Amino acid sequence: MSFRQELNSFWAPKAKPTDSAPSISFQAPSSDRLRMPAADGRPTVVTFLRHCGCPFAEKTFKALRAAAAQSSDVRFVAVSHSDQGATERWLDAVGGSTGIEVIVDADRDLFAQWGLGVSTLAHFLSPAGLWALYRLGKDEGIWNRPTESGNRWQTSGSFAVDNKGLVRWGGPMRQAGDIPNFEEALEMLKTGNSNQQR
Repeated sequence: MSFRQELNSFWAPKAKPTDSAPSISFQAPSSDRLRMPAADGRPTVVTFLRHCGCPFAEKTFKALRAAAAQSSDVRFVAVSHSDQGATERWLDAVGGSTGIEVIVDADRDLFAQWGLGVSTLAHFLSPAGLWALYRLGKDEGIWNRPTESGNRWQTSGSFAVDNKGLVRWGGPMRQAGDIPNFEEALEMLKTGNSNQQR
């Protein structure tokens, strides 16, 4: 990993047409790469990660992996916009992807389909986000890792989709430092209730 690669992650990517994020109780987007509902009939929890190397992405992924370890009746998917090699090296560094289907979406097409576009500077460099970044490192030992590909401008989001393909929970993250509550997502799938992510 070079200094130039790290620097490149700060350059805003070219914006691309982005659909609206799927609304609660409405049909989730579906494509050949990310089918909704799942072919095996299970509900799905899907998270679209910030760049590999981001501490918030690592915290989110570890929380997703913990949820997957407790819920074999749910399909868990993580979508990365870093390239294949960088994603694989990052997965090794954070402890592997047991129980999670990982999709590499370096062109950010799936991100755009799910309403996740390019953020503002305030989204990823807000005082609250920087404080959350510091606390995550200080309290949990999760610090920045090298950023080989991907960028810091891409917004993230998480969704829970039932076995009919309807969104029951989730949405885009309001700030870079927001960490999804996957326990709440699983509860929404279990009870059939619906809720915007908080």
